Amino acid sequence: MKLLRYGEAGSERPGLLDADGTIRDLSTHVTDIAGKALDPASLETLSKLDPQSLPAVSGKPRIGACVAGTGKFICIGLNYSDHAAETGAIVPPEPIIFMKASSAIVGPDDDVLIPRGSVKTDWEVELGVVIGKTAKYVTEAEALDYVAGYCVAHDVSERAFQAERQGQWTKGKSCDTFGPIGPWLVTKDEVQDPQNIPMWLKVNGKTMQNGSTKTMVYGVAYLVSYLSQFMSLHPGDIISTGTPPGVGLGMKPPVFLKPGDVVELGIEGLGMQRQTFKADV
Repeated sequence: MKLLRYGEAGSERPGLLDADGTIRDLSTHVTDIAGKALDPASLETLSKLDPQSLPAVSGKPRIGACVAGTGKFICIGLNYSDHAAETGAIVPPEPIIFMKASSAIVGPDDDVLIPRGSVKTDWEVELGVVIGKTAKYVTEAEALDYVAGYCVAHDVSERAFQAERQGQWTKGKSCDTFGPIGPWLVTKDEVQDPQNIPMWLKVNGKTMQNGSTKTMVYGVAYLVSYLSQFMSLHPGDIISTGTPPGVGLGMKPPVFLKPGDVVELGIEGLGMQRQTFKADV
């Protein structure tokens, strides 16, 4: 299934994308794409619905973030061998973990605001993993049992805030609107192999990133298991698993985003995003 949330920000309704690309309203079956709705039993119930029996949504509504109630937005740094190489970094012996504030989450086509004082706002297409049931001390072999599905995540980053100011990476990752997710939460049964999915990103029509999850250092199952050794993962938590090469920081000379730039990105089978970058005044 492709689950989504549509409507104005703060008033989104749960929906399902049918085989013809029509949004179908799920409000009579779940209150939101969040919490218990992400449990395997709930997803199994939803999968048995006949999409044609659900009300069709007319027009082209705004698409919101594909999951609600996210308590933790956990990101993995330098998790692609070719991205680590472009930045001159060494692949870490254990995953690099940092947090992106959940307040950064927006819809896949919402405007992204370049924060005041920013000089190095950058792009990163990433595979997002959405947790479906509480995971604590799980093994790698059972880790995918705790995954509800996958989505496109854009880990927008302010590199000066991230690396040139004191402290951790979080403040360069958590600016308002720096976490577009969606358009859909694609349930894991539709993703044959999360470690072999093409992904891409364009800036103003020019391809900047053209990679694949097959160059991920630490795979999805490993990351879910690894993180669960340190903290419980709850339904709606998102793991953003790292980015392939082609970020602005890695270019010679580096290239960063400015107001008016348009970024488009996508992951095969998981949908596309499109954002216009604007100054946060």
